[in-house]
Amino acid sequence: MQSEDIGQVLEIERESFPTMWPPTAYKRELEQNRLAHYLVTVERNGESAGEWAAHGGGYGHGSDHYGAIGRLFGELRHILGNEDDERPLLPVKQRAELITGVIGVWLLADEAHIVTIAVRESHRRQGIAELLLIRAIELARASEQQLVTLECRVANAPALALYEKYGFEKVGLRPRYYSDNHEDAYVLSLSSVPSRRFIERFQVLKAEHEQRWGSFDVEG
Repeated sequence: MQSEDIGQVLEIERESFPTMWPPTAYKRELEQNRLAHYLVTVERNGESAGEWAAHGGGYGHGSDHYGAIGRLFGELRHILGNEDDERPLLPVKQRAELITGVIGVWLLADEAHIVTIAVRESHRRQGIAELLLIRAIELARASEQQLVTLECRVANAPALALYEKYGFEKVGLRPRYYSDNHEDAYVLSLSSVPSRRFIERFQVLKAEHEQRWGSFDVEG
C-alpha cells in the first residue's frame, strides 16, 4: 500500500465497517509506524493481480500473547483526528488500477496482529480475503513470528469459517468490543505458525486456493 492508495482503501472501508480510520491515521501508519505492514490486491485492466508493499517508521506498542494490541486499535478509530483530505477519485471504470482488498498487519515483539482486512463489495466471494490472509501468514512466517492474532465479530460466520480453515482458535472474548452495536469480539490465535505440520497444511491450502481462483502476480 502506498500513500496514494489511501483514497481507494477508504472506499473499501466505508463498504465494510460502520466505523473507520480517518485518512490522516493511514498516513501515520505508512509513514511513522515501523511495525505496520499494509498489503493490497490490485486489479489492472480487468485482470486480477496482487501487489504487495510494506512501509515503516515510527512507534511501537507492547502486547500479550492474544492480541491485547487489538484493544488499542479499536480505541484509536475513535480518538484520532478526522481530517478529510482525500483527493477526488475517478469513477471505478476509469481507473487503470483498482484496489480490491487490503490487510493490515502489525509485527510486534512476539506476534503478528491483523488489525484490518476488507474487500471491495464488488469483488467479494472471489477468493481475495483468503489471498490476503495467506499473504499475512507468509509475512508472519518470514518475520519468524510465533503467533498470528486478530479480533472478529462473533456474528461474522463467513470470516470465522475462513480463520478456522487456516487453524485459528478462539482463545478469548472481548465483551461489547465494537462501538457501533456493542457486539462482542472473539480473540483468535494461530499459534502453530513455525511448526512443520502447519507449514505442510498451509501449502496444501495455498495450492487449493490457486487451483480455484488462479495465480496472482506478487510485487513489492
